[in-house]
Amino acid sequence: MNIVVVSDHAGFTLKEDIKTFLESENHNVIDCGTYSKESCDYPDYANAAALAILDGKAERGIFICGTGIGISIAANRHKGIRAALCSDIYSVRLSRQHNNANVLAMGANIVAIPLAKEMIKEWLKEEFEGGRHERRICKLDID
Repeated sequence: MNIVVVSDHAGFTLKEDIKTFLESENHNVIDCGTYSKESCDYPDYANAAALAILDGKAERGIFICGTGIGISIAANRHKGIRAALCSDIYSVRLSRQHNNANVLAMGANIVAIPLAKEMIKEWLKEEFEGGRHERRICKLDID
């Protein structure tokens, strides 16, 4: 699967660990930055990564900042992006089953790498259930 990864400076180290993990799981990783721990603005990077999904270059994305809050808000500004901010396996599971999340947002100051890897494994294997959830998803992309 093509997966775009992105972070701000606070999420840089976790993003780098996740890139290595995803590549070891045979996923193609598209890195939209940032490329250092130097202070930067998360909306710039979230926007670039969201466009990679919307343009069809990636099927899903993993977006990281210090708490995951800012970068998930920036991602969700894009019609067609469904970013779920998660810090536990249960939320990850339901983000796919019920919300068809195409972006997993995480907080680097909240989620340690072992948990992040387990969350990603779960998120990548889960499928959207459709049904009653499809009706709700269709209501998200309003003009």
